[in-house]
Amino acid sequence: MSVSLDIDGGDRLRGPDFGGFAETTGHRNADGGHQAVAWREAVYGRKPYPRVHITRNVTVTMTDGVRLRATVVRPANRLGQPSKTPFPAVLNMNPYNRALLDGFDHLLHGPGIGRAVRRAAGTMNHQNGPLAGISRLTRTFDRGLFDVFGVNRNLVQAGYVQVLVDVRGTGASQGKWQILGEREQRDSVEIIDWMAQQPWCDGNVGMVGWSYSAINSLQAAALQPKALKAIFTVEGSEDVVRDIYITGGMPSAFIPVWLAMVNSVKWLPNPATALGDLLSGDQYRWLRDRLKSPITEMPSLAWGFLTAQDYRIYDHPYFIERSPVVENIEAATFTVGGWHDLFGRSATRVYQQLQMEPGRKQMLVADGYHLDPGCDHGGDHQPPQLDVLERAWFDRWLKGIQNGIDAYGPVTIEQQGGGWSCGPAFPRAEVRAQRLFLNEESSGTAGHTRHDGSLTTRAAARRRSLRTHPDLRGLVSRDASQVFAGIPIVFGRRFSHDATYQEQGALSFTSEPVGAPTQISGAMNLRLNVSTTAHEGIWAVTVNDVAPDGTSTVLTNGALTASNRALDPSRSTYDEQTGALLDAVHYLSRDRRLPVPPDEPVRIDVDLVPTDAVLQPGHRLRVDVYAASLPRYLTIVPDLIKARGRRQQLVLDPNKPSYLTFLSDGELGTDPVPTSSQLHPMTPSLTVVE
Repeated sequence: MSVSLDIDGGDRLRGPDFGGFAETTGHRNADGGHQAVAWREAVYGRKPYPRVHITRNVTVTMTDGVRLRATVVRPANRLGQPSKTPFPAVLNMNPYNRALLDGFDHLLHGPGIGRAVRRAAGTMNHQNGPLAGISRLTRTFDRGLFDVFGVNRNLVQAGYVQVLVDVRGTGASQGKWQILGEREQRDSVEIIDWMAQQPWCDGNVGMVGWSYSAINSLQAAALQPKALKAIFTVEGSEDVVRDIYITGGMPSAFIPVWLAMVNSVKWLPNPATALGDLLSGDQYRWLRDRLKSPITEMPSLAWGFLTAQDYRIYDHPYFIERSPVVENIEAATFTVGGWHDLFGRSATRVYQQLQMEPGRKQMLVADGYHLDPGCDHGGDHQPPQLDVLERAWFDRWLKGIQNGIDAYGPVTIEQQGGGWSCGPAFPRAEVRAQRLFLNEESSGTAGHTRHDGSLTTRAAARRRSLRTHPDLRGLVSRDASQVFAGIPIVFGRRFSHDATYQEQGALSFTSEPVGAPTQISGAMNLRLNVSTTAHEGIWAVTVNDVAPDGTSTVLTNGALTASNRALDPSRSTYDEQTGALLDAVHYLSRDRRLPVPPDEPVRIDVDLVPTDAVLQPGHRLRVDVYAASLPRYLTIVPDLIKARGRRQQLVLDPNKPSYLTFLSDGELGTDPVPTSSQLHPMTPSLTVVE
């Protein structure tokens, strides 16, 4: 069957060369094979240095006079005396107060306590049942994540110096918190330069971090300080606007919660420095700086949410300043992500943007959230623990040890619905552009939804409008788990594996079951023809894997307000062979918003988080369309007023079809998207022209 498509201005005949992805072959195994045994032994075997020496009250003065506080951890002999040998040094810049990191250090490494905590965490291996979510979050304490996050004694005892710094305006450091701003980025470079000049450093510096400190590491690496040779980043972001701040033009509930948390802990003096600061007078400077900015950015963000008058609710140069220029990074980079992480888009994008050979750059992505990276590492057919990978990475790029880590991966993926595999690139080589249309015909599988439609190889035969309206079922969903960093998974499968409750508010479209394992890999785009009775439309979507028993598991998601539908073609991604739009990048700026005429259909492209999944035989693909998904996507008050009393409609029109474009190996009962020579002439689209 051939597919007749009306490709409009949202599809362009261009696209980047992603390369391919191969299944595990030969020595390329997710568990690292025999080489990973040596990596683990290096971490947990006999240590060259039996103890560590910790100095928690180090002061480093920046060029503008602001004094940052640091903890320096050095290898030590049995008497606790620091070694005089210079070593490579690893930096962690963190806004969460070193007192908190000290707490984790005492918890995990305190006499008797640490071993008991790790043993208890290691026994929490419930994959199903009421304890599955708690087990998943708890296992991180035994899988190396918090060694990457804070004091890493095993790394130091192997012959490294570790430096942990409170970023300016947080913890015990002076100044105003900039939230990844330009001055904070210069602080990182100045700290790196300072480290390289210390007698305990041999001139080679690495950076490591999780979340905020991962972003900080990417920023610093993009500035190319001479001493920085390698970074190991866990769940960082290269575009906080689209990842979490204003996804699809809608603020995230996570940001005010996170800002409140960091603004609270920045008021806690570090016991290691409080007395000395008080006697020296530094405590007064610290207090003065806190009083100048007591709740950094919270008033402005609230004002923007209420009035739309602050630039932090739009894509703005404020965010451009904070986005790492990944293309400039020269340091060897290992990036770790999760398909349902807060920054789910970024791990794959960072890898693709890095201008270096695979091996020197590595990517690992798990089927997880923001608070559980590494929880499924260390077992059979699983990747090594994060602390093991970190150590192997720095041994290779800071010490020059040929340990084989550059032959690992370079792309290591936990496939949703499948297992772990390694390959040379992302997405997989065997996938090609596919298209499935939203059709009103019943699939017979989603009677619990507002409309049970089909995903088919043909467009709708007649014009029909399907009404929908917002509800609060998104509070019990994988959307909620994603926006709250994974914490809600402790409440059960409705928050992680079964979307049937949330789907009661959905317009649902489901494919026929597949007859063989069918892979989906890479970015995808959902083109919708929509209308509203008001002056704004709010749309949220998920793409799900539906099992034969009806369980519907979210694979990826996205959202867009109709007024933010204008595409930035220069940043969007198009399939190389067909020109089909795969990854829509919207401007999201105040001046590029488009009017939404009441009761007049407009075309929108909802960009979905890139993913990698396999539909097992008998499983189906489903698209769920919602009028909202709270709390994952919030609506600023002016837009809410515009949309007040609205009725939203998905308009199925054979002349302007709605369809999902994705990359698959082609066993979904659909023909591939036509090649560029088969495409209809492009016609103007509201998405681009308005």
